[in-house]
Amino acid sequence: MATKPNKKSLDARARRKSLRLHGTIARDLGILIVSGRYHPGEVLSNEVAASDRLHVSRTAYREALRILAAKGLVESRPRAGTRVSDRAKWHLLDPDVLSWIFEFEPDDDLLASLFELRKIFEPEAAALAAKRRNQDQLERMAEGLRGMAEHTLAVEEGRIADQHFHAALIEASGNPFLTTLTTSVGAAVAWTTIFKQRNSPLRRDPVPDHQRVYDAIAAGDAEAAHRAMAELVDMAFLDTANSRAPKGGRAKVVAG
Repeated sequence: MATKPNKKSLDARARRKSLRLHGTIARDLGILIVSGRYHPGEVLSNEVAASDRLHVSRTAYREALRILAAKGLVESRPRAGTRVSDRAKWHLLDPDVLSWIFEFEPDDDLLASLFELRKIFEPEAAALAAKRRNQDQLERMAEGLRGMAEHTLAVEEGRIADQHFHAALIEASGNPFLTTLTTSVGAAVAWTTIFKQRNSPLRRDPVPDHQRVYDAIAAGDAEAAHRAMAELVDMAFLDTANSRAPKGGRAKVVAG
């Protein structure tokens, strides 16, 4: 005989459903904001109107706005409502915000800026890793390489392996401030990889680029590691930019 769920389990289910609901609302609104559908300074619908239009509770809508506020996308003021924040206030490296950006076609400047940021700190992280890495970190980088080669970046398993490679590398830098960027780097790597394959398969195999970074770090050659990682980021940028072929024009490599 089936056991009836008790009040505690029903409450837990209701909380999980509520979390999924306001997370979905936040995602939908976030995409509209980062895509430019809602402009900085624009006032969003008030709680009553929005909840009625979306057929959700006011609590769910309010929680969604709190999520967006925590990511810098909106700000609420008494009697002024909730307004879309200027882009300078957006937490662009937040993994959710990055995913929302790549739900549509990011503008050229924003895409170039993301790779410019990667070009600033990832080669330095690789150079530090060449000096400070331990055997466990090297083994995890090697495992990531094997996963990328076996599965390819066309499937999730290969993309996860790619993220693991970069995460182990950043950890190997031994810099706790760089380590805090691991999740953001992983999100940037994952979403740009998905983005550049949205219309057609990758035109080249990026595993050799990663192999050169690994070989330099394993050899303890900081200069070679810096150079190899800079080249990896440049090539990743070109791959991503070239996937926007319908716009025409050649991609410009991020300056070193």
